[in-house]
Amino acid sequence: MSSLEERDVGVAAAPGSSSAGLGVGAVGAAVEAVAGVAAMQEEVGIRREGPEPDPDEPPKKRVKIPEGESGKLEERLYSVLCCTVCLDLPKASVYQCTNGHLMCAGCFIHLLADSRLKEEQATCPNCRCEISKNLCCRNLAVEKAVSELPTECTFCLKQFPRSSLERHQKEECQDRVTQCKYKRIGCPWQGPFHELPAHESECSHPTKTGTELMGILGEMDQSHRRDMQLYNSIFSLLCYEKIGFTEVQFRPYRTDDFITRLYYETPRFTVLNQTWVLKARVNDSERNPNLSCKRTLSFQLILKSKVNSALECSFLLLKGPYDDVRIKPVIHHHSFSNDTNETDYVPLPISDSVECNKLLAAKNINLRLFIFQVQK
Repeated sequence: MSSLEERDVGVAAAPGSSSAGLGVGAVGAAVEAVAGVAAMQEEVGIRREGPEPDPDEPPKKRVKIPEGESGKLEERLYSVLCCTVCLDLPKASVYQCTNGHLMCAGCFIHLLADSRLKEEQATCPNCRCEISKNLCCRNLAVEKAVSELPTECTFCLKQFPRSSLERHQKEECQDRVTQCKYKRIGCPWQGPFHELPAHESECSHPTKTGTELMGILGEMDQSHRRDMQLYNSIFSLLCYEKIGFTEVQFRPYRTDDFITRLYYETPRFTVLNQTWVLKARVNDSERNPNLSCKRTLSFQLILKSKVNSALECSFLLLKGPYDDVRIKPVIHHHSFSNDTNETDYVPLPISDSVECNKLLAAKNINLRLFIFQVQK
């Protein structure tokens, strides 16, 4: 500590050397003294002591620091920008509650769908504030930040920004899984892209006989005919004399049972000079659909008007003009009369449970109904 004491003495003596204040030499001595004190504190491990911790205070949460390169920026950002529900980095849109907690699009839609099934107000998993499509907004800054974070290609295991990973895996990666160009004539080969030229040069399928190729093409024609049958049926229906369509809006309601169940119903609407109503239910009125991972919607068409004779109709539901839900059209047939004025419940042909959650999370379900009256 002798050198430190000498420096302190030098600093103290410097002001006496000039009546006007600190001179240039004194300033330099002061700077050296401050630097010396900092160096000595670092060498001997001097630390400022804070107030003693309260023994009754609960222990603070500790942030888990990954081993190895704990200071790496990307690793710290993963825990900051991850979804508060699934704890994974968002792959598409990012929503935030009014307090700023982040949710990926899939988890956000799932929370809203669960609240609709349980007849509760959806809340943020972190702060329990209310969330809805009106209260929450997208966080574009987080979306852009996540898109620039590095991620690993599943084929070549190299690091790429998330924004360019999809293009790399589809077009550029030499290890991406690809298929032989002779797949259409039966070649089952799959392998990395860099092995494709070698395989195609040795593939035996181009040398198949005409009889073998005709068998393969026959199977392909059957699959193609099944796909075209639906569209041909729709084209045939469009030739009918009486065709009607309208936009329908399914609104959520609850049954009067002791354990209420969610169902949907449209206001009455008029098509082909008749009054109709559509009803829909979740998982065929399962008791607790919120506990099921697989979710479906089914609907029925009800004729409210009185008719003098049977009304033979074909009908189908399609997505509305302002919705992005994917619905595969399916044609249904029913003969309506005063005794049989309701169809059976038929599945709404949506692709998967994710699309079903999108519909359940919406305030209302907007679809388009087509009805074709069969002429006798």
